[in-house]
Amino acid sequence: MLKKVICISISTIFFMFIDENVYANSKIKPPTFEEKFAEVGYKTVEEAEKEFETFCKCEVELPTTIPSISFTHKFGRFFQDTEYNMNNNLEIMYVNEDVRENIFKIEIRPLKNKQNFEGNEYKLLDGEKGIYFEHQIFNFFVFENNGLQYLIGIHKQKELAKSKTPDFLVDIANSIIK
Repeated sequence: MLKKVICISISTIFFMFIDENVYANSKIKPPTFEEKFAEVGYKTVEEAEKEFETFCKCEVELPTTIPSISFTHKFGRFFQDTEYNMNNNLEIMYVNEDVRENIFKIEIRPLKNKQNFEGNEYKLLDGEKGIYFEHQIFNFFVFENNGLQYLIGIHKQKELAKSKTPDFLVDIANSIIK
């Protein structure tokens, strides 16, 4: 289940950056970067956050610290699992239109639907623990705060991710905790 959720998220990211359509007719223009994200349900972070908060009757805290790499866009998407009611989540993506590896993502879900992860434990400022783990394309840190499970990740190809991933992901998590 976990692998399926992560693979779907990663597949969605790559879908955004690949455009295989041929636009031979000069009257038809290829979709813009923003339109590609909109096609798969992304909108403004504020809109998606509000939908999620209304759905789960909760308050989302977003990080005040983000990776120190350049991003040109940020998008949000609320996914409501109408079939199983298990994968309801808010996904936020920070991306760079020109540098495809500049990706920072946040997935937030209610604790009743939390997923279990294995990895190295790190202590947060509030005394709680989070788990750092590496996946095929992303490095992730997962933790709980205010009745929600947060999964934050950065693309592995960034120098920042290669050098000090656990520490800066913990710093980002600590910027969420009150």
